Amino acid sequence: MLRALLLSLLLAGGVCDALAQLAPPPGTPATAPAAPKKTEPNEADLQTHGHYVNKAGQDVHSPAKSVDGKVPDGATAKCRDESYSFSKSRRGTCSRHGGVASWL
Repeated sequence: MLRALLLSLLLAGGVCDALAQLAPPPGTPATAPAAPKKTEPNEADLQTHGHYVNKAGQDVHSPAKSVDGKVPDGATAKCRDESYSFSKSRRGTCSRHGGVASWL
């Protein structure tokens, strides 16, 4: 019965018309929206300027407190010692800074 109902909808064009309205116009490239790019912190906004290489081989700014108390560009977490982490993965984030207070 369900099969017959679906078939009749397809033949009637109801489903096809609805799908056609959802499809992009011909010639339009089907692209996913670009992921927001993580910005790197401005060294002038931070009190300390250390870096480390993570397990993936990426250069990452070490957790640092901001000069003005605002969230610096590129911060991914606020540590419990009030510093900001720029970690590229959650594992080990703020491990030497009391742990993660909040994710940004």
